[in-house]
Amino acid sequence: MDLTISSFLFFGLLISGALATSPCASPSDDSDLSIVHIYGKCSPFNPPKPESWLNTVLDMASKDPERVEYLSTLVAQKTASVPIAPGQQTINIGNYVVRVKIGTPGQLMYMVLDTSNDEAWVPCSGCVGCSTTTFSPNTSSTYGSLDCSMAQCTQVRGFQCPTTGSGGCFFNQSYGGDSSFSATLIKDSLTLGTDVVPNYAFGCIGAVSGKSIPPQGLLGLGRGPLSLLSQTGSLYSGVFSYCLPSFRSYYFSGSLKLGPVGQPKSIRTTPLLRNPRRPSLYYVNLTGISVGKVLVPVDPKFLAFDPSTGAGTIMDSGTVITRFMEPLYNAIRDEFRKQVPGPFSSLGAFDTCFTASNEAVAPVVTFHFPGLDLKLPLENSLIHSSSGSLACLAMAAAPSNVNSVLNVIANLQQQNLRIMYDLTNSRIGIARELCN
Repeated sequence: MDLTISSFLFFGLLISGALATSPCASPSDDSDLSIVHIYGKCSPFNPPKPESWLNTVLDMASKDPERVEYLSTLVAQKTASVPIAPGQQTINIGNYVVRVKIGTPGQLMYMVLDTSNDEAWVPCSGCVGCSTTTFSPNTSSTYGSLDCSMAQCTQVRGFQCPTTGSGGCFFNQSYGGDSSFSATLIKDSLTLGTDVVPNYAFGCIGAVSGKSIPPQGLLGLGRGPLSLLSQTGSLYSGVFSYCLPSFRSYYFSGSLKLGPVGQPKSIRTTPLLRNPRRPSLYYVNLTGISVGKVLVPVDPKFLAFDPSTGAGTIMDSGTVITRFMEPLYNAIRDEFRKQVPGPFSSLGAFDTCFTASNEAVAPVVTFHFPGLDLKLPLENSLIHSSSGSLACLAMAAAPSNVNSVLNVIANLQQQNLRIMYDLTNSRIGIARELCN
């Protein structure tokens, strides 16, 4: 069965208990958590000017190689550390943000939601190089410290503990490929909509370096022991889903569902694979790619799932455009070019741009998985120049210096779908849904 997605780009997750009296309000029954664009009307971040949207997309897509390199570093180790140097922070991310409250009384933070990261972390008061919005642990009645004797400390990447005795659980991490931070692991209440999660362990950031650290922190939805699903246990039963809406309107919303209640009853699924080399990532078995009616001929090793090397295909919320290993991407691109009249030029990250008047003959790209085919309409496989004169294939090759051999299905190819992650039953479900 073919599943068709439409639309494009990056969105923010906004949880609100307000009544639906404005475009920014959440559903009145709180059954869903509203999703809004990170630069939309309901986001706290400054939107670019309308005429600069394409440049914004190109700029965000240009950071994808750093993102893919970062994903390649997420190997199964916990003792790595990174240097920290204070630096001024600006928003330079193409992600989603979730509106949460931390502490008692709750302090509002717009945290990036990352399906390929486990830990949560927020900038704390006194942070060097952070934005003006920070979390103040000292004003929370439910704040608690975690020292090196606690199990959570050894579960965080980059932890540093004294060889003798006990002390605060400090850790350093890199993020996005060009940034890093230092933090202390603490615990406090986390509020998502009407749900309150007590004693949630997260990092309290004291210093940042680089431009890719989310200004108000990050909430990890990965598969590790400190992720949201692991720490909430039976509350959400290891299940969540999202539907990302169309980019084309200033006012729009999708939804995030946490837990098995309210998930689609009729949804096609494909196995969710676990790679012990990179256990936090959501691997799927991509068996082939078609361009039009042609199944692209490619060496199976570029699609193969390999636990020993970490090779395979992942679903990721933080990468902008889908990235394939270079030989695989080249085969897709070459077949696409065979079916579309040239000449071809480049625009930013996109190397297959052509006269938009030829878009009518552009072929459909289909991803094949066991149990389902994901068919991309042109709105999700093409991007247009500002003048509208050019259309470009909206995919690219992974950076050649990445040895992880990862294929990354990015948020562009996930629009207007209900994508369900079911860790309990080791499956990912995909159902057609208009998210607007």
